[in-house]
Amino acid sequence: MKIPAAIAEDASLEPVRAPAEGPWRRFASEFAESKLAVAGLVLLAAIVLVAVAAPVISPQNPYDLAQLDVLDSKLPPGEHASSTGTTYWLGTDDQGRDMLSGILYGLRISLTVGASATLLALALGLALGLTAAYFGGWVDTLVMRIADIQLSFPAILIALVLLALMGQGAGKIVAALVTVQWAYYARTVRSAALVERQKEYIEAARGLALSRGRIVFRHLLPNCMPPLILVAAVQVAHAISLEATLSFLGLGLPITEPSLGLLIANGFQYLLSGVYWISFYPGLALLATIVAINLVADQLRDVLNPRLRK
Repeated sequence: MKIPAAIAEDASLEPVRAPAEGPWRRFASEFAESKLAVAGLVLLAAIVLVAVAAPVISPQNPYDLAQLDVLDSKLPPGEHASSTGTTYWLGTDDQGRDMLSGILYGLRISLTVGASATLLALALGLALGLTAAYFGGWVDTLVMRIADIQLSFPAILIALVLLALMGQGAGKIVAALVTVQWAYYARTVRSAALVERQKEYIEAARGLALSRGRIVFRHLLPNCMPPLILVAAVQVAHAISLEATLSFLGLGLPITEPSLGLLIANGFQYLLSGVYWISFYPGLALLATIVAINLVADQLRDVLNPRLRK
């Protein structure tokens, strides 16, 4: 059948529709609307990059005691080593440790502890929160009462008691942080799951006699993830600050591992004598890390929850 010329001409004038924008591209475009969030993401990426590359780019290995020279202790920024002539751009601490190297390795510890504690606490809180919301009854009451009791105490107090009992070490700090943070995720996922459990698609899944595991992990869990992502983004910064605080108080990492909190503590007693750089530069690195994470988390909140957009 031959198509009339007028119809063919109209069809040729019809604009070509652009392909639908994918979810990741749409998420990236919405995230890029905030210049502060982009700046925070760039800063965070730079911090992670230099922390990962610390063994390669650090002028000194702060873990190696053979590389430390007491004669180079408390050198101001820009001074040269007495023996090797190496320039210490950020100065040295009271043990002769290069501050730049200590900060780079300290960032590795802070990011590793923060990410590990967040992932483990997220997994534990997610499992307990989903279980409490789906089964309800005495299971829900037991999990939530334990979470309420824990949240009634300051997180730093619980972490201090646990580390006083367990001792120092990165693994013990992670265990203490998981203990104090899981309740946040459990309460968040329980609240979201209680709302989702009453919706029609869950009732339909039950009507089809699907297994409990498939209903929970295939249908309920994906719809509870957005608020959990927001809580996790904030809790990473919280875990990093808690680790620095515990190390500053002497209950975190041992003195042989230069975490940011320990570096700040090492220079705290010298602040009044004018040796400011031992505490100032690690504190600045810690502040930049937490600010970058919070800027990214703030924009994630707006993107994942459009009702909060300005």
